Amino acid sequence: MTPLSILDLAPVPEGADAGRALRNALELAQAGERLGFNRFWMAEHHSMPGIASAATAVALAFVGAGTSKIRIGAGGVMLPNHAPLVIAEQFGTLEALYPGRVDLGLGRAPGTDRAAAMALRRTLASDENQFPRDVVELMDYFVVDPQRKVRAIPGEGLSIPVWILGSSLFGAQLAAMLGLPYAFASHFAPAAMMDAIRVYRDRFQPSDQLDKPYVMLGFNAFAADSDEEAQLLSTSVMQAFVNLRTGQPSKLPPPLPGYADTLPPNAQAMLGDVLSCSAIGSRKTVKAATADFITRTGADELMVTSQIWDHQARLRSYEIVAEAMGLAPAG
Repeated sequence: MTPLSILDLAPVPEGADAGRALRNALELAQAGERLGFNRFWMAEHHSMPGIASAATAVALAFVGAGTSKIRIGAGGVMLPNHAPLVIAEQFGTLEALYPGRVDLGLGRAPGTDRAAAMALRRTLASDENQFPRDVVELMDYFVVDPQRKVRAIPGEGLSIPVWILGSSLFGAQLAAMLGLPYAFASHFAPAAMMDAIRVYRDRFQPSDQLDKPYVMLGFNAFAADSDEEAQLLSTSVMQAFVNLRTGQPSKLPPPLPGYADTLPPNAQAMLGDVLSCSAIGSRKTVKAATADFITRTGADELMVTSQIWDHQARLRSYEIVAEAMGLAPAG
């Protein structure tokens, strides 16, 4: 059976605040642990009113304290925003607190707009070789070397799986070259998915961390007791995507019946593209769509995300996905 995991952006619904969103994230992680999901990842985004996971390592520490078995990790840390040493220390701290449970996914995008990226980095100078250098530097901090002048404490000597995240061929090539697992952002940027999977698998070089390719794909799921209810739930993320693409990022709006029908053709086409890797419907519909996606891509694991306004409906969505795909609840 293909493992399923959870990607959570700690969405801030309209009518709520970041504190509520983070508490919801913990409740979701606890539910995912009971239901048999493999990992619970959170993503770094900045200056987004609808996303509360900007301080990703801090949010993961909160989730880790409230869970006991499910793996926790970043999906991902946007490494150009940080010094590699700082991330090695942060995730070394998480691994010291929750041994054997921590993943570190690394991306090279800013996770925000140009203005916020400038505030984070102080410069937008681009060097396509800097991200690979930073990844290697970060991984090296986990290696024990008493002669090193700068050491990551905590971090040094700990076994923390590093993943490369991407939505293009760049990340696929880097993950293959370094022999690292690869997570593709097909839940919002699916255009290059099949090419990226092919490049990664064809060029993979075994490493100390991984002896064969391992691909995890982002996948949207909006599951409910009927197809009609699930379609309605999905209109929240539709609104959020349209707001983001038109330069007006917002909190996650409540569902809006018939929303897609009110949009101009270009917006409908945009949504059709970004949500093409999705399962929307009842248990039967979700099972068929998810199984078809796994068969088509050969994914080794799916990272399921459900951006649903109502928290109880979101918990129910993951419960239906788990039931549909035969996950084994924790005993």
